[in-house]
Amino acid sequence: MALHMMDDYPLLLSTLYDRSASIFANREIVSLEADGSLHRTTYGATDERVRRLATALDGLGIARGEVIGTFGWNTHRHHELYWATANTGRVCHTLNIRLFPEQLEYIINHAQDRAIFVDIDLVPLLEPVVDQVPGVEHWIVMGGDASATSLPGAISYEDLIADAAPLGAWPAVDERSPMMFCYTSGTTGNPKGVAYTQRSTYLHTVTNTGTLEMNQADNLLPIVPMFHAAAWGLPFIAVSVGAKLTYPGHDLSAEGIVRLYNGEQVTFSAGVPTVFLGIQQYLMDHPAERLETIETLVCGGSAVPRGLMRWYAEETGIFIRQAWGMTETNPVASVALIRDDMADWDLERKLDIMETVGVPMPGLRMKIVDEDGSELPHDGEAFGRIVEKLEEVKVI
Repeated sequence: MALHMMDDYPLLLSTLYDRSASIFANREIVSLEADGSLHRTTYGATDERVRRLATALDGLGIARGEVIGTFGWNTHRHHELYWATANTGRVCHTLNIRLFPEQLEYIINHAQDRAIFVDIDLVPLLEPVVDQVPGVEHWIVMGGDASATSLPGAISYEDLIADAAPLGAWPAVDERSPMMFCYTSGTTGNPKGVAYTQRSTYLHTVTNTGTLEMNQADNLLPIVPMFHAAAWGLPFIAVSVGAKLTYPGHDLSAEGIVRLYNGEQVTFSAGVPTVFLGIQQYLMDHPAERLETIETLVCGGSAVPRGLMRWYAEETGIFIRQAWGMTETNPVASVALIRDDMADWDLERKLDIMETVGVPMPGLRMKIVDEDGSELPHDGEAFGRIVEKLEEVKVI
């Protein structure tokens, strides 16, 4: 009998997905709909829909390796698209809803999107570019009636998957094949595209499970958009560990977020500093409100103000964890870490650590260099360029 070890198999996201869909079939996924209602489902029910969506994509004639655009909020349907594309070797191209029409036109054409899935309330943002993206053959409207739009030949998402048979086993794909295209904001010239591969996203998922300390007892609410850098990879991480997922949809107001935090007993959330500044102001204006169950807040996108960290620590007992990364790093590269030996430090000393971008995620080698390329010390004082730390490997 042959014994197959783990290194005989490619690093595919579908293997992480199948494990959780089986073990955590009853774990809940909650999503805010466009009409303000809450949609409730489970990993198990979602698995059937993901497999039906995969079959429906076959019906649209979109083959492995071809690109599907998404133009949507953080919802259960966007979640289904993440997995249906990744698990079948297709490429999910998350379109940033904040880009200008000419930038959207450029990246849709550049990525060669064959179909675009769009939330009903975001359709007006896409309608101006329809005539400029001739490669898009299918427009699928999520969370609403496609016939109410001007999108040519538009199909409603629920109609698309309604009669599709669930796909069986996921296909074997190359672990180095792309599974997602994420484009930069295009602040200088046209947006630049980054291809996330099965392998890179698998490794990012597994290593950040430990780095971010998320587990199956958590309930994740990602405020960071699914249309930006894969929501920092958080939907993949949450599913891999079997955490509950709460998607905020279109309502990103401080009041709406706090309502979801407390109503759904969210323990883990992530977003940019302006989001948590807004929540801070809301809580200060409504002293009867508090964050009842939140244990972890991850913050990135720009430097987190020390005063914001201090307020959350003193007023809520929550230590904000600063993270750093780029679209090009798939995307989280480092996270601030308060080690066990720092537990009895006073708050100001802890803030000195929390104010940094922390330590590299496992498996990532980094260094800072000066203008001449010489490595600089990691002493909290030196400034330089961050580069990958490559060392010569001697083969014997």
